[in-house]
Amino acid sequence: MEGRVFVAVLVFSSLTVLTENTEHKNAIEIYSLHVDSLVTSRFAHTVITSRIVNTLNKSQEAVFEVELPKTAFITNFSMSIDGVTYPGTIKEKKSAQEQYDTAVSHGQSAGLVKAAGRKMEQFHVSVNVAAASKVTFQLTYEELLKRQLGKYELLFKVRPKQLVKQFQIDVHIFEPQGINFLKTDSTFMTNELTEALTKVQNETKAHILFKPTIAQQKKSPELEETRLDGDFIIRYDVKRRVNAGDIQIVNGYFVHYFAPSEMPTFPKNVIFVVDQSGSMSGRKIEQTRDALLKILEDLRPEDHFSLITFSSRVSEWRNSLLQATGQNVESAKRYVKTIMAHGGTDINKALLTAADTLDKANYAEILQAQSISMIILLTDGQPTVGVEDVQTIQQNIQKAINGKYVLYCLGFGFDVSYKFLEKMALENGGIARRIYEDSDSELQLQGFYQEVATPVLKDIEIQYPENSILELTQNSFKLFFDGSEIVVAGKIDNEVDVLPVEIQALSHTSNLTFNEEANVREKEKVFQHQKYIFGNFIERLWAYLTIQQLLEKSVSAQEEQLKNSQVARALELSLKYSFVTSLTSMVVTKPDDQQKFQLANKPTESDNERSRLTVASGSTRSRSYTMKVLHSRGSDDDDSMLRKPDSFRRRKPLPGEYPHFILQLPRQNEVICLNIDGQPQSFINLISDPEKGISVTGKLGRNASHFVLFEITYLDRRVQVRVSKEGAVLKYGGQNSKLSWTKSASSTIQGVEITVEKERSLTVSASENITMKISFVKSPNHFLGLYFMDTDLFSDKASGLLGQFYFDTHLETNPGASLGQQERVLNVHGQKHRVNRQSKKDYRLESTTGFISCWSLHMKAI
Repeated sequence: MEGRVFVAVLVFSSLTVLTENTEHKNAIEIYSLHVDSLVTSRFAHTVITSRIVNTLNKSQEAVFEVELPKTAFITNFSMSIDGVTYPGTIKEKKSAQEQYDTAVSHGQSAGLVKAAGRKMEQFHVSVNVAAASKVTFQLTYEELLKRQLGKYELLFKVRPKQLVKQFQIDVHIFEPQGINFLKTDSTFMTNELTEALTKVQNETKAHILFKPTIAQQKKSPELEETRLDGDFIIRYDVKRRVNAGDIQIVNGYFVHYFAPSEMPTFPKNVIFVVDQSGSMSGRKIEQTRDALLKILEDLRPEDHFSLITFSSRVSEWRNSLLQATGQNVESAKRYVKTIMAHGGTDINKALLTAADTLDKANYAEILQAQSISMIILLTDGQPTVGVEDVQTIQQNIQKAINGKYVLYCLGFGFDVSYKFLEKMALENGGIARRIYEDSDSELQLQGFYQEVATPVLKDIEIQYPENSILELTQNSFKLFFDGSEIVVAGKIDNEVDVLPVEIQALSHTSNLTFNEEANVREKEKVFQHQKYIFGNFIERLWAYLTIQQLLEKSVSAQEEQLKNSQVARALELSLKYSFVTSLTSMVVTKPDDQQKFQLANKPTESDNERSRLTVASGSTRSRSYTMKVLHSRGSDDDDSMLRKPDSFRRRKPLPGEYPHFILQLPRQNEVICLNIDGQPQSFINLISDPEKGISVTGKLGRNASHFVLFEITYLDRRVQVRVSKEGAVLKYGGQNSKLSWTKSASSTIQGVEITVEKERSLTVSASENITMKISFVKSPNHFLGLYFMDTDLFSDKASGLLGQFYFDTHLETNPGASLGQQERVLNVHGQKHRVNRQSKKDYRLESTTGFISCWSLHMKAI
């Protein structure tokens, strides 16, 4: 292979082109990019077709990279080269992984893709393109659009990074119930691009076509730069009445949509359980306070509420629920403003306190008879105080709640155990949601609350004739929220001509019963001769929904036999309908060698903790994101570890794989991996910031490959923290307090709080100062890794080996022709250092398999 170029294409979420060859920019040219999406009764079938050509007289490697919605299942992929088609095949994950691992061990495989972001996940495949050759990539995926806050949304993140001769996004929508409203929006639309957008709509159908010409794509006539850079969004809803909903039938399968409107809202009894442990310090706790202040304002006068905060101890705003009067809300807001981060994490006691508070309120008959009680937990870490075993906590909470209340678990960032939160929420009638540590975290929190703020029905039972329906999906629901939708699907017996349905539910004011009858033959006529229909779409919708529900049930299943049967059935359907789910993988054969292939797996939300390539907790003010596997390509050796599966990463790291320090540059999405040249057993001045009143020194180990001791001094408070491989010692005056790595604990002296998470990490924090975290790394030998949170809080007086990086430091983005794409110049107060992109072990992660892509720098000790 003579060259390498990245090319990427759009999916329901994103279109990006990454070109890694500046000398031959756009050597791989996308001359045609079509995204065709058919949305029939909320079920979307999307096909992306990208045609490329290698314009050079030498071979180039092109990478087809796609971001698609997390809720979507890939169903097909193929690439055509010189008239030969190379299809992707879907296999059971275990057998596909074994095949892949065997290939890796012989150096044959091209790579493993496991990546996820907030709304998207990635698919990519690479292929060597001969000189002047053309290649066609085609990817298909399907998803059931979920109604949230009264609308369905299709989001396209359009970023081609080059002009495309034949570019179009073509969306057809068919909703037999009728389209209530339809809107398009864009962050990059101009007058020129508006002319490229057409929207045609009638009672039940809509057609949106975005087809800009080359001239319309150009920023200006003189520049070969595209103005297509941003979000293209389609939002719509359907017409509905207060009845038993709408039933649609195709080829013996039915789907039933139920979303009554104009229903009275139940009063809520809600307890917010908020983590205020040391790891929440900085931007996390600020955003949580901001979100709670807004949420409290949205409480209705008939609601009851309370607040519980927890760290090493549990604190209650009030020892009972209070009505959401103006006076009580203002009092709660004043309390929220005082919440500060410190201490450990006692999740068990906090949730038991919340359940007990609701029990007392019910016993005292404070709450309305017809009301909904819920607990909303927000945490960013693992239990480190009190009961630490997650299974015991889950059992305790399930016993305390006992089906009386609903528990929602929000995991802030990536230090949480999402599986733990998800199982606990599902066992108690709720859901888990990850809150991504980003600039809009408070909006994410508010958005979740808005989804559950308006319960209008509870105890919903949807009944169909037992002898007429086969393989019914979930038909019993604890709650229905205004703006959402209940979806049930199943197979109809061939003998049935009329399908009756009865829905029983409780509203705030009465017991409700809805009845409906669907004439099977008449319903099937609705979808005959419609050009929008793709095969047996309702059967595929049924399979899609069944797989999702089986996987969800398997998480909370108590009996191992039941769990295994649910997983087995989900796998069977995944293979039958060719869905890439969490149980299957797509094997994509490489055309240049039939034994070479790539393996595409669907990541789950829990995989974020294992496979992410950067950590949010490294800097609470930096953007949290999941780095693309292809983001940093240097030599093949540079990123080979990024592409290998977990089973091949689990080995002892080689010398030098761990950097001495991982530095997040303030207000920049750039990470520096710093190694220093120093004498063994020597002490080095790392940080000295007189305005913040702190200094940090470090001691190198015997071979100078790692640090084994850190001393942190708070000058104004006359407190020193000495952290070694044995534990921590806090010194103040003549007082000493010792903490060991062997157990979780915390201690506070003069406002300086130390929190130890057993054999994992130690956090040092003080109000209005920089929070420091020290990882205890056991592989390849015991050493300590130091990193800082809130790095933009350092003053411009900071000095020392690390301190110099925290102001007036930046990467030069155009350092000169002599530097390659994997090299930059790091400007530190005018001193320029050449850095190169490398993959390093990330000591900030719990897992020993995590890597980070960073700018590597060697410096002499100061």
